[in-house]
Amino acid sequence: MSVFFHEQLYRSPETMGKLQNFPVTICGAGALGANIAENLARSGFGKLKVIDCDRIEERNLSTQPYYRSDVGAYKAKILANSLYRALGTAVDGQIKELTASNVAQLLAGSALVVDAFDNSVARQIVKDRCATANLPCLHSGLAADYAEIIWNQFYRVPSPVNDDVCDYPLARNLVMLAVAVTCETIIKFVATGKQESFTITLGDLAIQPWDALPGI
Repeated sequence: MSVFFHEQLYRSPETMGKLQNFPVTICGAGALGANIAENLARSGFGKLKVIDCDRIEERNLSTQPYYRSDVGAYKAKILANSLYRALGTAVDGQIKELTASNVAQLLAGSALVVDAFDNSVARQIVKDRCATANLPCLHSGLAADYAEIIWNQFYRVPSPVNDDVCDYPLARNLVMLAVAVTCETIIKFVATGKQESFTITLGDLAIQPWDALPGI
């Protein structure tokens, strides 16, 4: 029996075949990126690459799928190892800092890029490269009690003021809501080609289409 037995019953064998062979690159292996990678792998994606140069810290453990014994190790390596042990899925964990000089090489071969970086400089590099290469890119981000999942052509990189600060408040439930919506958006894109963007607010548990918001 396949480890994706339940997912296949829900999605259909045709869709599962598409997921298995669709190459996705996830930029970042933190609260969003690591959980997105795990969710996609457990949903049946078989060609995943994860780019992250950071090491695991103890404060990561409440929102990221790592263990105390992993503290000090590289996120991309631990994530790849754990998903292989769990599912037999070979994830390409790239322990590298994505820069303007290596972004083309790191994103090569991708059919979709998922930007889950925690700083505006890296997000801008990803956005610009994907626009230049005409490469589909979905940005997933968090701030306070708000999350957004927005396709590249509509995305605006946040201001770099107080960028990449690690002591901000962050609720696990917001992370998991954002991950679920991001992954369902990706699956729908792979299955149908449709691109949908969303916003999420934790306080009222509201998930809204991005283009339905006032002033958009």
